[in-house]
Amino acid sequence: MSDYLALLMFPALLAFIIAGFPIAFSMIVIATIFGIMQFGDAAAYQLLTKIEDTASNSILAAVPLFIFMGAVLERSGIAERLFGAIHLWTTKLPGGLGVGAIIMGTLFAASSGVVGATEAVIGMLAVPVMLKHHYSKSLLSGTICASGSLGTAIPPSITVVVLGPVAGVSVGSLFSGLLIPGFLMAAMFLIYIIGVAYLKPEMAPQVEETDQVPLGARLRITLVALLPTLALIFVVLGTILMGVATPTEAAACGALGAILLSLAYRNLTFKVLWHAAIRTMNISAMILLIVLGGSMFAGVFFAAGGMATVQSLLMDTGLNPWMILAVILLITFIAGFVLDLISVVLIIIPVAMPIVRMLGFDEIWFCVAFLVVLQTSYLTPPLAPAIFYLRAITPPEVTLRHMYAGVVPFIVAQLLVLALVLTFPGLATWLPDAMSGPSWK
Repeated sequence: MSDYLALLMFPALLAFIIAGFPIAFSMIVIATIFGIMQFGDAAAYQLLTKIEDTASNSILAAVPLFIFMGAVLERSGIAERLFGAIHLWTTKLPGGLGVGAIIMGTLFAASSGVVGATEAVIGMLAVPVMLKHHYSKSLLSGTICASGSLGTAIPPSITVVVLGPVAGVSVGSLFSGLLIPGFLMAAMFLIYIIGVAYLKPEMAPQVEETDQVPLGARLRITLVALLPTLALIFVVLGTILMGVATPTEAAACGALGAILLSLAYRNLTFKVLWHAAIRTMNISAMILLIVLGGSMFAGVFFAAGGMATVQSLLMDTGLNPWMILAVILLITFIAGFVLDLISVVLIIIPVAMPIVRMLGFDEIWFCVAFLVVLQTSYLTPPLAPAIFYLRAITPPEVTLRHMYAGVVPFIVAQLLVLALVLTFPGLATWLPDAMSGPSWK
């Protein structure tokens, strides 16, 4: 196989995906075909070692644990209790329901790390209330999609857990690098919602409270709902950032914490545990099979000389390092239209990281910028996954046109964050440098 023939693996993969084959099986089949063409019978050994590598990766063990934690939080009613407590304090603000949804998305993202679950939970809680109070359907749609997308940019993110080992970068450093950009993005979302509600009150009418909740009762409800959730976030995220626990250990503590929290709220039942376990099994099997397929695909591509060919092609274009970086991020953005987040990571990162290192860019900084771009593509029409998640939980009166119009301002906010990260690398690198804990790989 010539080096240039290795590049045909990508159009062949795209053809399989367009034909309707699952992404995981598409990558495995392409890797097998091209591996046999290049290495003959030896390809079997190379591909089988990828199964062992994936199964023995201790960091990937965090994936089912984080998913289980999010599933328990979702099924046990903890999220509903938290949303009610937040709503008590945001009602008086312009766009209070939208503000509450973004805050809820931030907290839930920081405690579960599963993007689809975050959006589904917030949507089921917030959409009926926002429609009842005559919120603009476009603002409603954009708010729910944006709040759900924060699961990519705010750790602990499942995408980051997969990205770290693939990129050869510390997961703990990625978590700390994402904190400032992630919370900056959430702040921009809040500013936009409050600004729109203030300038155009008809888009986000003020909620009139029929029953005034006394301050003491508000504080009690908030403490009961919020403090345990914050404690859970600290157990998961705080221990990783301080270097006390590996991501897998922290995920295990988080899963146990979610069970104990459900037990304390008297919401823990066999049905809750059963549904959480089934959901965990289904999502984990899907993600880990995609990881295996991506590992096989990347292994054959590298061994066939595809990486050296891509590097030489990019160098021969005469583009400066920043233009090459822009090309990589543009390809990431386009790939995010048609593939799920994990698949984009597994296809783009193995090719991009050697180039990034060769060009002298900071690895953490690039990975943070990559994730912001990935999150932006998650929101961008016409193939935005966030919109299809929302479509599944909204009534027919909220149309795709409302959704497409609603996400545009939030996409602009994400692009502003990307511009800030690219212009001021310290937004992504300062906190990892300041945190002197172990570099958990």
